[in-house]
Amino acid sequence: MARLGQLTFAISSTGRRSPLARSLTQSGALLRAPARTKPSLLSFQQTRHGFFASGDNKPKPKTRVPRSLSAVLLGSLLVFSLNPTADVVQTFDSTDKTAKTDRSSDTDLFAQELESHGKIDDSSTWSKLVDGFEGFSAMTSAEAGKLSNKLVDLVLPEWSKLIPGYIRKLQRELNMAPGSLAAEIWEEARDPAINPEIQYSAKVRVSEDLCDEEKTFLARRKKITAVALAHYLGIKEEDVNPEDVPTIAICGSGGGLRALVAGTGSYMAAAEDGLFDCITYTSGVSGSCWLQSLYFSSLAGNDFQRLINHLKARLGIHIAYPPTAFSALLSAPTNKLLLTAVVEKLKGDPEADFGLVDAYGLLLAARLFIPKGELGINAQDFKLSHQQEYIRYGQNPMPIYTAVRHEIPELDEADNEQSHASEAAKAEAKKEAWFQWFEMTPFELFCEEFAAGIPTWAMGRSFQDGVNLPTTEGFYLPEIRLPVLLGIWGSAFCATLSHYYREIRPLIQSLGGFQAVDNLIWGHNENLSKVHPIDPATIPNFIHGMNGKLPPTVPRLAYDSDYIQLMDSGMSNNLPIYPLLRPGRNVDIIVAFDASADIKTDNWLSVVEGYARQRGIKGWPIGAGWPKASASASTTARELKEAEEATEAEADNKLAQAKADQAIRHANDPKVKPEGDSDQSLMSQQEKYDQTAHELGYCTVWVGTTEERRTDDPPPPPVDDTSSWKLMEPNAGIAVVYMPFLANEKVSSSVDPASSDYMSTWNFVYTPEQVDQVVALARANYDEGKEKIRATVRAVYERKKNSRLEREKRMAEERQRRKVRLGIDGKLGEGDHFS
Repeated sequence: MARLGQLTFAISSTGRRSPLARSLTQSGALLRAPARTKPSLLSFQQTRHGFFASGDNKPKPKTRVPRSLSAVLLGSLLVFSLNPTADVVQTFDSTDKTAKTDRSSDTDLFAQELESHGKIDDSSTWSKLVDGFEGFSAMTSAEAGKLSNKLVDLVLPEWSKLIPGYIRKLQRELNMAPGSLAAEIWEEARDPAINPEIQYSAKVRVSEDLCDEEKTFLARRKKITAVALAHYLGIKEEDVNPEDVPTIAICGSGGGLRALVAGTGSYMAAAEDGLFDCITYTSGVSGSCWLQSLYFSSLAGNDFQRLINHLKARLGIHIAYPPTAFSALLSAPTNKLLLTAVVEKLKGDPEADFGLVDAYGLLLAARLFIPKGELGINAQDFKLSHQQEYIRYGQNPMPIYTAVRHEIPELDEADNEQSHASEAAKAEAKKEAWFQWFEMTPFELFCEEFAAGIPTWAMGRSFQDGVNLPTTEGFYLPEIRLPVLLGIWGSAFCATLSHYYREIRPLIQSLGGFQAVDNLIWGHNENLSKVHPIDPATIPNFIHGMNGKLPPTVPRLAYDSDYIQLMDSGMSNNLPIYPLLRPGRNVDIIVAFDASADIKTDNWLSVVEGYARQRGIKGWPIGAGWPKASASASTTARELKEAEEATEAEADNKLAQAKADQAIRHANDPKVKPEGDSDQSLMSQQEKYDQTAHELGYCTVWVGTTEERRTDDPPPPPVDDTSSWKLMEPNAGIAVVYMPFLANEKVSSSVDPASSDYMSTWNFVYTPEQVDQVVALARANYDEGKEKIRATVRAVYERKKNSRLEREKRMAEERQRRKVRLGIDGKLGEGDHFS
């Protein structure tokens, strides 16, 4: 993996690059901004936040850059400030050696101090990282000498003059000299009183089943949700049989801080309604993972209002605003907990990489996991396994965090070494790229495709043939820290070139004369989808050397690699539904809060169908998701009619009753005009959907079936008042409740996910007022569908109850028949005087 400092000079300096990728980068095709672009990660303006997005979010003239480029630029600046490449330093030194020799006396003293303690001279990533600080400090000092103070004041913000001092102090803390912070961290890494997990060896668990800890959790959680369900549905507690309680899961989408803030509002609304106490699992992608990690920490203490207050106090400053970021990394008590993740990772494994995603994770942790005032920081919040304390007795739902590995065939290798391969074989190989999902819970890191997992407390250790390996110093590494994981979960900028081009393709298509360019680029989309210009983060590969011990579907390269590259699972699906369908979890209802950037064009629900077919999962509602743009109203009406005729007699009766009820409601509704004089602006959201067949409302419900379906069967329509009975059918499958993050007229018009600039995925500044606005919109949207959710939960509960009663009835009848066959029942006793 190339040193990340090279990102300063080229977007595609890391990762595998095809000739097409190089030509795109060189021509600047990937750098053109769309005509309508939301605020980017960097807004180049002179404000109190320097070159970063302003904290007050007031409208100001600004030059915008594409979101993809913004992510790269931010990361480049961060990594360059931490680890410039040797080439950069050498180039600078050759042009201005005089400036380097004129550095301040304190720098000379510091250099002597390093020599006296024995400067690290190995080639490990750790030594390169620490040594890189000195080169950067030299360069910034020399540049200051080149420019007059007046020019510096005009071009750079005041705080930029402090960066050399920040860098030198950070280097002092990380040089491993006696008394340095890094030396203290590394000493504590070997202390079992501080890190108890280092005492225990770990093995790879090979099984498709759930781990024992999760099974225990499920048994305990069922007792809690049974009581909660009684209150939620207004039933006496003693009347609720635990067997009848549906397993409910909530999942949140990706979308950076938008998903974090909006998801918090949605989850809080569900908690206020009583639904959250009834759920068994939460699962997250990207920003929703950040939400879960904060909720299960001392910062929120399982209280959504506390979490909102924390976000309002911490999101007003950009995560990469240098004075604040450096302050967290250099000042006690925050510096030790933040830098522990880096020290343990790089000192414990000399071959480990420190990349853009790691730097990004550090900045996220410094902004999200530091309380206001910074003194209340809690070391327990920085390990995922410590979240067991919040779920050990089933008192809370179990969080599931997700990341993906992109399995890409080595096409270039095949072309070079097997030039005789047929075109058909190459075409088949191109289809083999796919994403492997990894789930992380407080109990286990697991990959369903590998059918293998390890304890969460063993993440970060090297494994060989299913057994963990100690460090070169003979002890086991502590658990990987949350700053590393935060970066992995939210590393959307590790997208492929295909993802990047999709963002600017509308602009290319709108420019006259560029159709040929678009056809050329899009014609190579399969190749673009296999190139990551920014390398994902890595963790040690826990299945290394386990050839032949895992399912045959595991690719060969997965066994041979020392490390696994993991990235934001939104690259595969922005709704984390796959882990909820895992056998053994038996989820009955999934409530999906979707705060994706474009919920209509990226139909994440429909993508799940392929997974369900591949895994042989019955019960997923085929056809769930936004209607296709090509669907006409007549087609939708025909499909509705065909679906309703499934049980014609019952459907007709319910449909007639529903129409009568609807007519009464419309007669009393001033928003509905007489027949023939309709006004679309006065129609309800459901009526608009029925008319256009292209829109969904704030809450849509689909239910699958466990029966076999023919391939030519039309997809079932969403469940509404006329078809809610389908939820209670004995062969009903999984119920999916879809709640997209939409604008709502009941909330101020200033907040609109589709047009409000600050809701960009790449915006990292939210004022307290904006947090309140987003939370208010999420809560208003939940209110639109809360009765439909309650009706869905009640219907599934009644279905499970009826199924249990029917099962018990059959068992009782079978026992009775058995007694009759054995002569135990139905006969009078011998010798009875009545015989």
